[in-house]
Amino acid sequence: MGIRGLMSFVEDHSNEFFTDLKLRDTKIVIDGYALFHRLCFSSNLDLRYGGDYDSFADVVQKFFESLFACNICPYVVLDGGCDISDKKLTTLKDRAREKIQMAHSLSVGGSGYVCPLLIREVFIQVLIKLRVCFVQCFSEADRDIMTLANHWNCPVLSSDSDFCIFDVKTGFCPLNSFQWRNMNTIKGTQNYIPAKCFSLDAFCHHFSNMNKALLPLFAVLCGNDHINLPIMETFLSKARLPLGATSSKGRRHHRILGLLNWLSHFANPTEALDNVLKYLPKKDRENVKELLCCSMEEYQQSQVENMQRPNAHRISQPIRQIIYGLLLNASLHLDKTSWNALPPQPLAFSEVERINKNIRTSILDAVEPAKDHSDLSRLTELSLRRRQMLLLETLKVKQTILEPIPTSLKLPIAVSCYWLQHTEPKAKLHHLQSLLLAMLVGPLIAIINSPGNVDPVPRQAQCLAPH
Repeated sequence: MGIRGLMSFVEDHSNEFFTDLKLRDTKIVIDGYALFHRLCFSSNLDLRYGGDYDSFADVVQKFFESLFACNICPYVVLDGGCDISDKKLTTLKDRAREKIQMAHSLSVGGSGYVCPLLIREVFIQVLIKLRVCFVQCFSEADRDIMTLANHWNCPVLSSDSDFCIFDVKTGFCPLNSFQWRNMNTIKGTQNYIPAKCFSLDAFCHHFSNMNKALLPLFAVLCGNDHINLPIMETFLSKARLPLGATSSKGRRHHRILGLLNWLSHFANPTEALDNVLKYLPKKDRENVKELLCCSMEEYQQSQVENMQRPNAHRISQPIRQIIYGLLLNASLHLDKTSWNALPPQPLAFSEVERINKNIRTSILDAVEPAKDHSDLSRLTELSLRRRQMLLLETLKVKQTILEPIPTSLKLPIAVSCYWLQHTEPKAKLHHLQSLLLAMLVGPLIAIINSPGNVDPVPRQAQCLAPH
């Protein structure tokens, strides 16, 4: 992603928003895309004749050798493909046009910066050679980089201004102030790399102790690579933010400063967003709100529940009710056959679950299964067919649906059918396609790698694969 003007804005306030670091003895998560561009454009390489790949490979190797000398363990994260929504398509087209113009300028002896076509591949080859750990994401890497850095409690190295918005616990080190070529030593023995680390706490403190949760809204209002709504100009003009300036850089900085000062008056994103929408025509408010909220989610970590929605265990509640029914029947059976029979128990169970950010104890009714399945102590004595019937009745899936499905996929498909019926919000087609594709990956790889393979794609896979 990226917020135009934000990086230069925070660097203009370097003394307030950055702290000096002597980086050593740590992990570091590196934005691979930002790094190979930085090394390509800051190393005096000849970019006019298809790419000085040998020199570039030497620069990359020296960079990582500097890290190793300071006992810094790098983990490189690379971007993958484009998001299915094509929300960045306009930005990609604009960048492609810029590259074409720069390439033309270079071809006639002018100036410009265009990465040679195989730079990424050469970069990866050096990573493999040096045994540097790296991973390629399915789409953009920003959120994965943040999540990894917070998991390992280590800094991020990038040039992407979005890391001024992400809440990276140990901090964000910009590449342009990461002095890997000027390695120093402490007491003549311990090597370190001088760097600057952006402090989100200092940034928010500067703007009246602004709530960090407001920063994603600031990013989408300011305009990033994913969202640039012309109607936002209506809000910016009516809110009377300090936008006036003569130069392009000055105008952007005034807008950034104005937005941050304006947002600092609100307690949370909901309150601020409601005030933004007040400046827009009523007919546009709902669509704009949905677009802004979706874009703000890009700044949240991966694999974390949305606290405004029901907890993830809610979907399995009907299954647990059947299990409670089986347990209750077994308990009653034991009570009746014991020497001192206990009084009957109520057909209900208590559960502790998350409600928003709190926990609550709730009462859940047990559901008694069919009579021939009701005794848990004899469940293993039932025929395979009856046990399968109990499972399918619990999942609310008919046997006929599973008849054409290969045996190895019957259970995953049955569970998927249950999930589709109970998930909230409702799953969309691309969610189902991703799920089916994930189910097929394992069997396909096994078939492809099996000796004597002729047809790498089995007929069942051809039938199940999403189109």
